[in-house]
Amino acid sequence: MDDRVRRHAEILVEQCAEVEQGDMVRVVAPPVAEDLVVAVYEKLGEVGARPTLSWRGSRATRAYDRAMDAEGYERADHTLAMLEETDAYIGINGSRNLAERSDVPGENVTANRRANEELQEALRDIRWVGTQYPAPGNAQKAGMSTAAYEDFVYRAVDRDWDEQRAFQSQMVDILRDASEVRIVSGDHTDLRMSVDGMVAKNDADDNNMPGGEAFTAPVPDTVEGEVLFDQPRMWRGEEILDARLTFEGGEVVEYSARQNEDALEEILETDDGAKRLGELGVGMNRGIDRFTYNMLFDEKMGDTIHLAVGNAYPDTVGEDRERNESAIHVDFITDMSEDSYIEVDGEIVQRNGTFRFEDGFEAEA
Repeated sequence: MDDRVRRHAEILVEQCAEVEQGDMVRVVAPPVAEDLVVAVYEKLGEVGARPTLSWRGSRATRAYDRAMDAEGYERADHTLAMLEETDAYIGINGSRNLAERSDVPGENVTANRRANEELQEALRDIRWVGTQYPAPGNAQKAGMSTAAYEDFVYRAVDRDWDEQRAFQSQMVDILRDASEVRIVSGDHTDLRMSVDGMVAKNDADDNNMPGGEAFTAPVPDTVEGEVLFDQPRMWRGEEILDARLTFEGGEVVEYSARQNEDALEEILETDDGAKRLGELGVGMNRGIDRFTYNMLFDEKMGDTIHLAVGNAYPDTVGEDRERNESAIHVDFITDMSEDSYIEVDGEIVQRNGTFRFEDGFEAEA
């Protein structure tokens, strides 16, 4: 077995999920990721954990969702019961065909998400981590050979996470004390929002592997202005290009896309919360140096910001602040490397991808 796979498993078990002897661990993965599953199980055995494995197949999920009536979805109580008895959860992604579920009716996707919202909340009450196995389908979508994609994934995963966390903490400290954030990029993005009283988080080697962002939640009704997401967004096999949103009073009042606007509409029409922002994230992992159509990596890219429409993570919302709630949480990305800046309480904290705590920062254009 590739030593990089074993190293990946070690990071997941020991650093991210912090598995200890006797822990009940649930591992969920697609069959294409069997090598990583084997390595994870080997590491769990060394620790003395008690694992259970669930294979997740997109073909099977597609067959089920296409056969279901949208009105028939109910909460998977047996899965909820398992999560309530789980100490740590390791979720592994990987695909042979990223468009496998592209012909599932949108109303079924939404109904399934709504029915199982409580499962997502339960997952956040335990130690959990999600990661990516460098599968051929993901490599193909990224426009890379499988070998080159493996190199890309393992470079992003096997990093000095203590150093990365310390670097990101500088932006977390800025957001933690902030009242208002303004995002400006080119001629089409000028967006303001309050983050007063919200909680800023540092994502290094915690719930995502790879990590690489500082993030928080906007106060839902304070978002004003326009944003152009100049990086693509995949949604159920469809590529949304140049999504543009206009906010008034925190809500999307106008939207458009150069390609697959109907997919953007499907996202925004999920429920009332889908028209509001649930997350502001600043990508800070410069080990991720290219767009690969995989949000786990793309949202962490250095010199980017991402905004998620939909659900706000509970741990990013202050005790006396409103939390945006939705059945979805969908991230969109804007490149901040040129003709762009992030302003916090009237002060520029990043210009053209360079932070004020880095060499080469220029406060003035």
